[in-house]
Amino acid sequence: MPAQNELVVDTYTNGIIGPHTKTTGPVADGGRIKFITTPGCWGPMITPTLRGGHEVTTPVQVEGARVGDAVAIHIESIRILSEASSSGVDRWVEGAYIGDPYVAKRCPGCREPWPEYTVEGIGSKAVKCKKCGAPASPFEMVHGYTMVFDEEKKVGITVPSSTAEQIAREAWRWAALPRNSKQVPVLILAKADLVAVPSRVRPFLGQLGTIPAVDIPDSHNAGDFGYFLVDAPHPYRITKEQYERDLTDGHLDVDSVREGAIVIAPVKVDGAGVYAGDAHAMQGDGEVAGHTTDITAEATVKVEVIKNLNLEGPLLLPPEEDLPPLAKPWRKDEWELVSNLAKRYGIEPEPVAPIQVIGSGPTINDAAKRGFERAAKLFGMKYEEVLNRVTITGAVEIGRLPGIVQVSLQVPLRILEKLGIADIVVKHYRLPY
Repeated sequence: MPAQNELVVDTYTNGIIGPHTKTTGPVADGGRIKFITTPGCWGPMITPTLRGGHEVTTPVQVEGARVGDAVAIHIESIRILSEASSSGVDRWVEGAYIGDPYVAKRCPGCREPWPEYTVEGIGSKAVKCKKCGAPASPFEMVHGYTMVFDEEKKVGITVPSSTAEQIAREAWRWAALPRNSKQVPVLILAKADLVAVPSRVRPFLGQLGTIPAVDIPDSHNAGDFGYFLVDAPHPYRITKEQYERDLTDGHLDVDSVREGAIVIAPVKVDGAGVYAGDAHAMQGDGEVAGHTTDITAEATVKVEVIKNLNLEGPLLLPPEEDLPPLAKPWRKDEWELVSNLAKRYGIEPEPVAPIQVIGSGPTINDAAKRGFERAAKLFGMKYEEVLNRVTITGAVEIGRLPGIVQVSLQVPLRILEKLGIADIVVKHYRLPY
């Protein structure tokens, strides 16, 4: 099939992504993909038949992308389609899973794995096993809320139980759930423990990247959740070597993966398999409640193949306003000050540009260390040099607990030129050199 310049994707996986996942496309190098994404966490979590913890889009093959390359994914727009969302802190239901409730679900009554289900009424017991009638969700929301959005999707506010129950009875409509989605919308829970709390809407994609080189649950394509798959007691177990080598960190929950950002993702399967999902209406750094406002969204991205850029994990070019203060790009007047100071001491200042290297691991400390190691290897620097550059020209920011970080630093342009990404960075940040 010839590559298409524009592609619309409104089909979804059953929660498993990897080299054996059915794909669509290809899309042309430089082409655009419009993803219609489904709500990410809670809906798939309470749906017994979904195996990944999320429900991401069918991955898209990219023309010319081969193992050892990278794909720059330019986020051009994200539009919220849902009218309401619900989220909260979770608790695992004993007996409703084997080892991992996101992955290996089973009915706590009849022990049927990934049981077929029915939805009866609203509330925490509404999802029932079709075979025995027992409540079949492996998660409970111990403290949660229902939030509605204004027409322009600029603000949201949490509602009382009477409104939450009305929304729950029409959950599919309020969620704007796409016709090909297989999840039960979390709005059926009618949670209202947090009332009249306003928030600004700032949508982003919790999942955006390329498929891993091993078949795994979609929500576990990251260094923190992926660690739970190592020698796990279910069919999706992986080895420590696969964990360290094959994941692509597509599930970041970094709130800067929003309109105007560029994700540079590794290609670990020929064709790349670009996918999206888990859009959120807003989130503070860390996603400390474990979950946030899942939404249906329409996201348009442009893809660009970068040949021979062999990445272990993603790079991120966030919007300039999202960069930490010391990592922000130099402007002409500032660079003149730098040049004048350097000349006084016989120094020629080296042009630099901001880059964020994603680090991931079982804990935040592990994630930071891995981010430093990835930066040192990619940029050809000593580990200690990376530490110094991050300290005086960047920062370490928490993307998600327990183990996703953004390691920001200013990197010499000569290094980025060797890697083949200088033009992308210079254009993105409108650098003066």
